[in-house]
Amino acid sequence: MSIHERHRLSVVINARGTYTPLGVSRSSAGVAGAVAEALPEFFVMAELGDRASEAIAQVTGAQAGAVVHCTAAAITLAVAASMAGNDPRRIAMLPDAKDMHNRVVMPASHVVDYGQSNLQAVRLAGAQVALAGDETRCSIDDLDEELDGPDVTCLLLVSSRLVKGELIDLVQAVRAAHRRGVPAIIDGAAQFPRTADLLATGADLVLISGQKYLASPTAGLVAGTRTLVRAVRSQEEGIGRGMKPTKEAVIGVLAALEEWQAKDRAKWEADQAAKVNSFVRKANELPGVVAESVPDPAGLPLARVLLKVVGAARVATELEAGVPPIYVLTDQQDNDELLLELVPLDDDELTIILTRLAMILDR
Repeated sequence: MSIHERHRLSVVINARGTYTPLGVSRSSAGVAGAVAEALPEFFVMAELGDRASEAIAQVTGAQAGAVVHCTAAAITLAVAASMAGNDPRRIAMLPDAKDMHNRVVMPASHVVDYGQSNLQAVRLAGAQVALAGDETRCSIDDLDEELDGPDVTCLLLVSSRLVKGELIDLVQAVRAAHRRGVPAIIDGAAQFPRTADLLATGADLVLISGQKYLASPTAGLVAGTRTLVRAVRSQEEGIGRGMKPTKEAVIGVLAALEEWQAKDRAKWEADQAAKVNSFVRKANELPGVVAESVPDPAGLPLARVLLKVVGAARVATELEAGVPPIYVLTDQQDNDELLLELVPLDDDELTIILTRLAMILDR
């Protein structure tokens, strides 16, 4: 019996990308083997954390790194680290932060809900949130004005789909924070291939999901300065205790980082482009469909398939209702547009999607 059959679970085709409610990504056999090897073993967890720090630093170019439970936890712990540092008394006090620098400035357009509001992830550390600009725009002047006060950390978000309004200049935003003498933290959960670019903005910490494009077990990767990374790790003596990584997660991250370094990234990008272009060509043969390849708006080295089809909401509903259910991105379905990410999918799954689309559109 397969694992789906054993536990009476649906087999799904995930064309939504690195989507948490569908299990995020597919780990390689090598990563799965490393996790299986770790499970029956004991480790000195601090030592394992040191090896992870070295590996993250080597791959990303950061001074140091840490593994935490997930990126949402990384937000909370990064904010906690900026408030409490390595001070045992302050670490023990959190989330009571009334005697600490506890104000976090964010662009209002970077407030998002990924199943939990990132505002709540900040507040879990005991911090207060001050929003700059509005949902459509946050200029550097807006950010600078909100940063002009005591007790500040600056949190920024980079996302392919979640950020609203005009994009903010990250380099200028980080410089604005540093002019005020406060750390700048970038949440780039789904931006692992661009971690070095985000660090190049001068950010003090960059927060990345391990289980998205790195395809490790569930983990949040923190990359940045030695001082703040050390403070993030220190939070395990406080509120970070419930957000710590498991041994198998850290070992899985190490294995995934090794695979990433060994990957021929130019070939991977070319393969992904070929997959998308082939799907677009075949989708354009379907009646009533206009398909095209669209680049990632945040700069990830991949494209997605945009399907323009009348009654997109109905099409998406019927795709999900079939066997196996097929999940696509439906953010623009009211505009008769569906978006598909093909990165984790194999040829058989792509054929199933095209066949199902043909059946639905033929009715």
